Amino acid sequence: MCMYCKNDTMKESTTTHVVNYKGCIIVVKNVPCEECEQCGEKFYTDETAGHLEEIVNSAKKLMQEISVIDYAKATYAA
Repeated sequence: MCMYCKNDTMKESTTTHVVNYKGCIIVVKNVPCEECEQCGEKFYTDETAGHLEEIVNSAKKLMQEISVIDYAKATYAA
């Protein structure tokens, strides 16, 4: 169920997750999510959120001005 509009119809989708960290932009594309069919709000599973956190933390260590990472191609310790 959508936390915003209370609609109970969700669909599998993908989205782009963007983080602004100390003047650096981290973009993670093709992130799997559930999308509300009524309002379009997107939600991550706990597993996806954990993977995203690991990807972003790895990118922070590189401290590049802009990092673009494909979620499906990013490696992490499960």
